[in-house]
Amino acid sequence: MQTGLEVLLNDVSSLRGLRVGLCCNHTAVTADLTHALPALRAAGVQIVRLFGPEHGLASTAQDMISVEGEDSGGMAVVSLYGDSAASLRPDPATLADLDVLLFDIQDIGSRYYTYQATLGYMMEVAAETNTRIIVLDRPNPIDGITLEGNVVQPGFESFVSAYPLATRHGMTMGELGLFFKQHLGIDCALEVIQCTGWRRDMYFDETGLPWIYPSPNMPTVETAIIYPGMCLIEGTNLSEGRGTTKPFHLNGAPWLDPDEMTRLCRLGALDAGLSGVRFRAASFEPRFQKHAGEICHGIEILLTDRHALDATLLGWVVIEAAIRANPERFAWRTETYEFVDEPIAVDLLCGSAEARVGLESRVRPRELVDAWAEQRTEFEEIREEFLLYA
Repeated sequence: MQTGLEVLLNDVSSLRGLRVGLCCNHTAVTADLTHALPALRAAGVQIVRLFGPEHGLASTAQDMISVEGEDSGGMAVVSLYGDSAASLRPDPATLADLDVLLFDIQDIGSRYYTYQATLGYMMEVAAETNTRIIVLDRPNPIDGITLEGNVVQPGFESFVSAYPLATRHGMTMGELGLFFKQHLGIDCALEVIQCTGWRRDMYFDETGLPWIYPSPNMPTVETAIIYPGMCLIEGTNLSEGRGTTKPFHLNGAPWLDPDEMTRLCRLGALDAGLSGVRFRAASFEPRFQKHAGEICHGIEILLTDRHALDATLLGWVVIEAAIRANPERFAWRTETYEFVDEPIAVDLLCGSAEARVGLESRVRPRELVDAWAEQRTEFEEIREEFLLYA
């Protein structure tokens, strides 16, 4: 198959003589691992400005770390992740003198993952500056069919839930751009250069493309598959495994009993009808972020059947187990999260307060997820109009 970048490189004549900007990171590569910047320049495209998303152009910064002062080959990079909410959108002046902006970043199929929010924010500014955006599409690595979770509710928007998407949305970046433009009314000039050879039922390892980790804590396709649920751990005082070699697979805290946590996860999975994973009692030492330098106890999640797994349900099962394992020490994260103080982090991730309030009231995870079925169905019907691939 070919990505949108490779399709464009087959014929760049429409871009010759134009002032072109490029928003990308290290995932913007061809099948032979040539980065978009030198590939486009070699084809005769005049790249005059670079934009880098969260984690930076080289994706070296950890989550929620400001990125400033990057350059590539002597060209300064406009950071779209600085030290304030305002930094998440480009200054209009950085788009106004461009004829076109190319956007090429590998997404992972979950709405928390901020690259799709960056696309939407750039489209909002481009609508003001009359700058054309071309999305160079890439596959959704966790398939383009499966939907999970709920849809963001009004008042809970943030960088991790910027638009009314399902938690696992089953769309490519190009399809999301069309959704933002046509459904949400972000009226910028938008074009999508589609992939060739991708089917909606494909996972990334079935495409033949090289997996380039899209951010520092997304090392494998398996990590991306469990991420729609296990990212929710960020909204608690448990370590989600950042600072280890298995982020999101490892979860725990210094005060948890690993055997009890494993037992409760297994019971919770049985009660919820959750399949596709197994739980192993584990201890680990994060090297940075939550509980850095402390031995944490908890679980390792082992993926056994990606087609059977509801990852969002998995996340709530693990959180419920942690609450039951040590209710005196478990807490929701209350520090500023993605430049927002209120609502708190777990509600921003969920896109509502329903799950937190439900778990506090002893509502079972399966009841929570089932209650969102109507939201998912409505989203599925809306998104149908914007799907580009069979």
